[in-house]
Amino acid sequence: MPQHHVMESSTLAALIRRYINDELTETELSALLETLRTDEHREQWDTAMAALLQDTTAHGHTDPATLEKVWERLQPPPPAIHRPRSLHTIRKWVAAAALLAGVAAGTYYFTQQYTPPVKPASKPATSTSLAVKPGTNKAVLTLADGTQVPLDSTGSGALALQGNSRITQQRNGQLTYTANGNASTTLQYNNLHVPRGGQFRITLSDGTKVWLNAASDLHYPTSFGPGDRRVELSGEAYFEVAQQANHPFKVVVNSSEVQVLGTSFNVSAYGDEAFTRTTLLEGAVKVKSLQGEARLRPGQQAQIHTGGQITVKDDVDMDEVVAWKNGYFQFNHEKISGVMNQLSRWYDLDVTYQGTIPDREFGGHISRSSSIEDIIRILELSKIHVKVDNKKITVMP
Repeated sequence: MPQHHVMESSTLAALIRRYINDELTETELSALLETLRTDEHREQWDTAMAALLQDTTAHGHTDPATLEKVWERLQPPPPAIHRPRSLHTIRKWVAAAALLAGVAAGTYYFTQQYTPPVKPASKPATSTSLAVKPGTNKAVLTLADGTQVPLDSTGSGALALQGNSRITQQRNGQLTYTANGNASTTLQYNNLHVPRGGQFRITLSDGTKVWLNAASDLHYPTSFGPGDRRVELSGEAYFEVAQQANHPFKVVVNSSEVQVLGTSFNVSAYGDEAFTRTTLLEGAVKVKSLQGEARLRPGQQAQIHTGGQITVKDDVDMDEVVAWKNGYFQFNHEKISGVMNQLSRWYDLDVTYQGTIPDREFGGHISRSSSIEDIIRILELSKIHVKVDNKKITVMP
């Protein structure tokens, strides 16, 4: 049996780059092909290709002519491969590298029946697709007296006094409540509404930080009273709760409640999703519903179904859960409908389906700053066809 030796990622990356440029000798080409036959090099291939994806000088993603060359060059070498698992990895990276020409640092692949990527046709951007933009920092703040204040990334400075708190907007899409130190006896409530195509951050009067995703609402007191700290959420938010042992922090979601013991967690409670998800990153939370309760450990997710039944999922992919907060879409075996729900919220699109959509699963990640053209290109590479008309996107087989 032949002996295989793990090749340094830097060496492998150099060979891949030289392969793209037709600069390999026969000996070097043999060495590169040999790495495709062994699982020992799987991680090295991933590392090397990831580095190549992020090196814009290697693929010239702003240059259509260079893109054509990348599509032609980035193909798996021709000999038969004895390990299909390794070939699948290579094909995934090949697809990702080509996609990077339109989507910086993005990787996507469809699972189930894999189809080699097809080079996208060069199409001029239409006026309707150009009108669809990625989301931005924007929200509407409703004060206790009903006054509505539009918010975005450009405004800054003091906005209002509400009870015992001063409201200040910062330029980075953030709202801050600063309490004067005295507990409020009469609570006044504000509401922060983030529309589709938006996101926003808020620091509550107790120092708790909240990131709100698109199509979400947070209802909260301008300063907390002497008892429990209670807020209401619809949509999705990531919380970093300020610890106050004598004042539990509670998030009310529909007919359920998340009781926090000083922690970081994510709550997803969209009306068009099958269930509400509470995912714990750090600390401890207790999730209550009409049917019972569950206490979570870091890495667990409580799923509350219609009727209040709670199930707990272990070993959740934390990167996937908070990708939106960190500026990415990230999917792991996600159905087309789940992908389109996220795109609908972030790009402010109405989604319709036409015909029978293949039962495939989507995986990978991409920057949320990507244009709708880039998203369409990614879907079409996997033979999922879409049509954009103003604010409507139609998914076709």
